[in-house]
Amino acid sequence: MKKNTIALSLIFCLFFLWAISSNLLPTMIRQLMKTCELNTFEASFTESAYWLAYFICPIPIAMYMKRFSYRSGIIAGLLLAALGGLLFIPAAMVKSYGVYLCIFFIIATGMCFLETAANPYVTALGDPATSTRRLNLAQSFNGLGAFIAAMFLSKLVLSGNAYTRDSIPADYPGGWEGYIQTETDAMKLPYLILAAILICVAAILFFVKLPKVAEEQEEETGTKKKLIDFSTLRRPHLLWGVIAQFFYNGGQTAVNSLFLVYCCTYVGIDEGTATTFFGLYMLAFLVGRWIGTMLMVKFAPEKMLLVYAVANIALCGIVSFCGGMVGLYAMLAISFFMSIMYPTQFSLAIEGLGEQTKSGAAFLVMAIVGNACVPQFTAYIMHQNEHIYQIAYIIPMVCFAVCAYYGYKYKSLLQKDIQLQK
Repeated sequence: MKKNTIALSLIFCLFFLWAISSNLLPTMIRQLMKTCELNTFEASFTESAYWLAYFICPIPIAMYMKRFSYRSGIIAGLLLAALGGLLFIPAAMVKSYGVYLCIFFIIATGMCFLETAANPYVTALGDPATSTRRLNLAQSFNGLGAFIAAMFLSKLVLSGNAYTRDSIPADYPGGWEGYIQTETDAMKLPYLILAAILICVAAILFFVKLPKVAEEQEEETGTKKKLIDFSTLRRPHLLWGVIAQFFYNGGQTAVNSLFLVYCCTYVGIDEGTATTFFGLYMLAFLVGRWIGTMLMVKFAPEKMLLVYAVANIALCGIVSFCGGMVGLYAMLAISFFMSIMYPTQFSLAIEGLGEQTKSGAAFLVMAIVGNACVPQFTAYIMHQNEHIYQIAYIIPMVCFAVCAYYGYKYKSLLQKDIQLQK
């Protein structure tokens, strides 16, 4: 039991770390719009570069962990993500948008190792009956990382200055080039801090042995099995879980990534106030995770998923038709209700997969590719309709509708899967 406690504590740290990485992206989008002189749609490809790794890498990562272990996959991911963070030093000299996109892809590949390993490992490390609640607890540390990235690290990056070549003060030190260099250098600090922490955690895990879960023990003593099992997708509750994760991730990231752009570009709030609102937005997410985890003691996860998804459909409707500050406050509520959706769908989808868990986890992580296309479509609609920019939030509304359907149909999908396995 003590071994499990130590292991879970270390794994919870991983949820915290990858949240910082992914939730710095909205800040980077806003900053790259300045340093690389991009519009909303062009800057949104920062998300594409990051989340594309989650589509390309999970299958080879799952094969790697099937061959070795969860622990080795986690260490490899930590070191790879740290390398990406250190690359911000030469990137600040080059100042090329393409170089930044490559760096975000490298960091995301490392984080993809962590997500592919940590989510199923947490569900397997303990009583299966409480796996969903345990994963939501772990994901609350993800919410804490998101809050710190939004409320504090974003303020290290965003200076509050949003000059153009025409509006920059004549006495600004170094002129336009000096301004761009200052803004570019500001992007380095959070990633260098993150890289240092990642290396420290990797060193700890190198010397600490994590307990092997039942699946890994069976692999050591049993016959050689497939490194990746595509037949897992024939299981209805997993297949629909992958579909729901694609739409959830796309909808969540569309709201997250455009939050600062919405505040600064369309509502007209200054960057300092916008980052404070962004911190409150992520605080709502964190509180939602804590409350949701407690509520799961009394309520079935699939029912909570349905209720939370329906709430977000209504809130996206408010954003779409009202916009402005009303829409901004509605987004704070959206963040609260998004909180439990990802871990709940993940744990529901891998329920009862047994030896196919690593394969199922890989497909679920691949579904995060929704982050690489849905936010871009949302940003395009927003950019093309600047006078009714808020209409773009119909897209995440549709995404949450798919999640509601999964929560509503989950029991029948699981029952169908059980019948197919007989």
